[in-house]
Amino acid sequence: MINVKEMLARAIEHGASDVHINADMPPIMRINTELIAMDLPVLSNEDIRQMLLGMIGQEKFDKFEKKRDIDFSAMIDDGSRFRINAHYQRETPAISFRVVSNYIPAIEDLHLPEIVGDLTDLPRGIVLVTGHTGSGKSTTLASMIEMINTKYAKRVVTLEDPVEYAFENKHCMIEQREIGSDCPDFASGLRHVLRQDPDIILVGEMRDLEATSSTITAAETGHLVLSTLHTVNASQTVERIIDIYPATQQNQIRAMLANTLQAVISQTLFKRVDEPGMVPCVEILLCTSAVRNCIRENRIYEIPNIIETSRKVGMQSMDFSIADMYFRGFIDREEAIMRSTNPGKMDKQLTPAGHVAAGEGQRKK
Repeated sequence: MINVKEMLARAIEHGASDVHINADMPPIMRINTELIAMDLPVLSNEDIRQMLLGMIGQEKFDKFEKKRDIDFSAMIDDGSRFRINAHYQRETPAISFRVVSNYIPAIEDLHLPEIVGDLTDLPRGIVLVTGHTGSGKSTTLASMIEMINTKYAKRVVTLEDPVEYAFENKHCMIEQREIGSDCPDFASGLRHVLRQDPDIILVGEMRDLEATSSTITAAETGHLVLSTLHTVNASQTVERIIDIYPATQQNQIRAMLANTLQAVISQTLFKRVDEPGMVPCVEILLCTSAVRNCIRENRIYEIPNIIETSRKVGMQSMDFSIADMYFRGFIDREEAIMRSTNPGKMDKQLTPAGHVAAGEGQRKK
């Protein structure tokens, strides 16, 4: 059977971001968005079961057999860490490993807009980082927490499933609680966190009504709360939060969200063309008085237009970010056009004249 640590060490050597295990296939690793089969034996159903049992032990394995899904983390001898999900597909177990870097990059190293760093100075409210799975949300949040860690003497409590980046206390006192081992779920962790004297709370994901309600309550009581949602843009993020609640409570939650939401950072990753790696393109929504009125009065459809016309205060649309990253030489023209919200308009924008416009916007930020 394959030695798990040796397999993961080999994936790290190749610069993989993920490793996937399925029955009747060799392990597959993802390198800069491409899936590549590893030069290792084909794994059987029993091989995978024994691999998983060796990683999590009999007690957690029995829970996995019942629930059919489990999330956990692991570390190999060289210190490399992994976020792991085991699940069933077609009645056979499968495992997905996500490499979690021990290095927490600075916000500027991620090529995120400066306004993202400015959000770490907020005293209270909710800042959401959104995007599909694998869009770099956890890395962005980790960079924000690390910036706070270097600037302020504050108490930070994180609730994560599982813990990914391991923080070292610098100026801050940081506690990292893992769902399933340090506390049973996000809702439970959030119910108790207010008694733990936090200044800043990181919630790995607002998964359900109870966790979302507790997150908003924490922000209402004067804490800065950072969290994530699996939504692709700011408008959808606001709608998703409101739609979690029963219809009879939605007017109330609009008012609460209008008062507490500070910003939404929606991001997606693009393959770099200048060097190996990925770079995020981001939409930025800042909750100005106009945005708060839109949320309160259920005029969410107006938010994209507010973003487009508010670049001077730090907002930007996804398409603006995509064009900016193209003109800075980071991403491919065809991919920029294909993944924009308006490919026809983007095609025209990626011209020398468009280059000037994007450059001016970048200087104003």
